[in-house]
Amino acid sequence: MTLIKPNLISDCNSLEIKNLDRKFNFLADIISEENIDIEELITCATDFQVAIPSWGVGTGGTRFARFPGVGEPQNVMDKLEDCSVINQLTDVTPNVSLHIPWDRWSDPLELKQLADSLGMGFDAMNSNTFQDQIDQKLSYKFGSLANICEDNRNQAVEHNIECIEYGKQIGSKALTVWIGDGSNFPGQLDFRRSFSNYLKSMEKIYEAMPNDWTLFSEHKLYEPAFYSTVLQDWGSSFLAAQHLGERAKCLVDLGHHAPTVNIELIVARLLQFGKLGGFHFNDSKYGDDDLDAGSIDPYRLFLVFNELVGFEEESEGVFSPAYMLDQSHNVTDPIESLIISAIEVQRAYIQSCLIDRDLLRAYQNENDALMAYETLKKAFRTDIDPILKMARFRAGAAIDPITVFRESEYRKNLERKRPQAFGSSSGIV
Repeated sequence: MTLIKPNLISDCNSLEIKNLDRKFNFLADIISEENIDIEELITCATDFQVAIPSWGVGTGGTRFARFPGVGEPQNVMDKLEDCSVINQLTDVTPNVSLHIPWDRWSDPLELKQLADSLGMGFDAMNSNTFQDQIDQKLSYKFGSLANICEDNRNQAVEHNIECIEYGKQIGSKALTVWIGDGSNFPGQLDFRRSFSNYLKSMEKIYEAMPNDWTLFSEHKLYEPAFYSTVLQDWGSSFLAAQHLGERAKCLVDLGHHAPTVNIELIVARLLQFGKLGGFHFNDSKYGDDDLDAGSIDPYRLFLVFNELVGFEEESEGVFSPAYMLDQSHNVTDPIESLIISAIEVQRAYIQSCLIDRDLLRAYQNENDALMAYETLKKAFRTDIDPILKMARFRAGAAIDPITVFRESEYRKNLERKRPQAFGSSSGIV
């Protein structure tokens, strides 16, 4: 089942293909001089996947307000439909990551049937113990998995186990755990005891996972705890994953760092010691802004993939991190932003595949700093749009996804089906 008419895609592609063929052949000739086979890059682009977060297809918000848009999804079934549109137009996003309890559906099998009919699968499950729910017995105001009270911790553990059980029914193979636990004032928490409580809680969650599942620990520098955060950096995340066992990995969100942090160096460290599990891709200017991937610093995104691709080549294909977008869309159409971001992440990956690693290593061995970074810049400066567009065209997706999406009037057609919510509810989503 497809929600964008295939003939619209083919009609729009027919207007673009002649120009694309010309640019594609021109690029093929250029990079062939560097002994690069453009067809191999097409294969890499086709094989690349990044998951869509279910919450990403709705309008985001700040701490102060949220401005709902037309045709917003009302439930997880609507979210699946929107996610399938993104994949239909890009052929890059075949999996959806759910957030419980936001995405709890009474019949998980019905949810899976819809996903199957849309050609979609499910990525990692996400738990939510950073806010209280209506039917919740104990509050997480002062923490969840690291709470000073054992009953509160056990409640949070049970919620995570519920997410695992739900995920098993729909075909998920991983659980991502992010908590907002921390303190706003000095002396409010005992740092060591709170981290110990967190580890004890995570041990129970880890033990409850099936043997073929992975547990991702996600760190965040600050927010909502502004003095101390229990899992505040990659070092704490690494210690937790190392403590828990082989199936525990670290998840890196590109926005969860101080502005001057060298994220690609963190990636290298976690790769080196086998604890990098995956990414939440976004971009930031000041902090955890959750902006569209590549919108502020596309070069940093490229440098992250430089580390990933280099390690991937050395590991001979056994490395398979989990990639997901994680953005908040306040002033753009969420579907359009996710389309662009998926393509930008794919772009950074293919650009990194262009790096002449033998030449780079030679310059590194000679301590030739200038030519080493110029080797990276050469790959980054290469316009690989024709490769990405041709990969989409051959897969039956859209050469120009945004144009097709807008001409489909998908959003406008949802106006009656999904009545617009009004009001200005606050809170980060």
